[in-house]
Amino acid sequence: MSTNGEPRIALVTGGASGIGLAIAQRLAADGNEVAIADLSIDAAEAAAGQIGGGAIAVEMDVADSESVAAGIAQTVGQLGQVEILVNCAGWDDLMPFVKSDEALWDKVIEINYKGVLRTSRAVLPNMIDKGFGRIVNIGSDAGRVGSSMEAVYAGAKGGVIAFTKTVAREAARKGVTANVVCPGPTDTPMLRAVVDAAPDADKVIAAMTSGVAMKRLGKPEEVAAAVAFFARDEAGFITGQTLSVSGGLTMA
Repeated sequence: MSTNGEPRIALVTGGASGIGLAIAQRLAADGNEVAIADLSIDAAEAAAGQIGGGAIAVEMDVADSESVAAGIAQTVGQLGQVEILVNCAGWDDLMPFVKSDEALWDKVIEINYKGVLRTSRAVLPNMIDKGFGRIVNIGSDAGRVGSSMEAVYAGAKGGVIAFTKTVAREAARKGVTANVVCPGPTDTPMLRAVVDAAPDADKVIAAMTSGVAMKRLGKPEEVAAAVAFFARDEAGFITGQTLSVSGGLTMA
């Protein structure tokens, strides 16, 4: 919400479930008008109905430029120009790098890295013209320290971190900030689906939490709290930063 009490227009990609839904809920609770963009319009509509308060559902495939443009246009038409962009849409498939192929590489990069480029490119010009904008990209601690079985995903998230820092530099004098929130292992439907597909799910969870100082999975609402902080007007002097919400998995 702006300092004069007026709601900001927020767009959250991957906002229908997991971390994205928690972010959309928190931004709405903070008084913002929220567009929930998701590949599944049914899930987005259900999430918007759950949040209420004028939240809208937007069908968007971040791996497709035309879909992104259409989703942004719908948001602008129904709510107004996007002032807060949260890129949370993501996807991964756990496997050793040597067993991966280019089809996997392409899908991971299109969603996790180029998806961020597409949405950012779509909203940045107006943010710059208006003199206000908040971009919060959801990275991953995998992009900071690496993660076994997630080589391409970690590389894409590392790219998101570097991209965000560059956008932060380019837009710093235009009233636009860009920051990254990096979750550690977080209890989401996507993580559960990936883990359940593994033959030794319990061992996978144990491995994920072994390096976490708090020895547990994170909660989506804990990530959402960090995003909400970066999105506030009061965070206007903070840009180009990477904040881990990972229970002490990384401390740098």
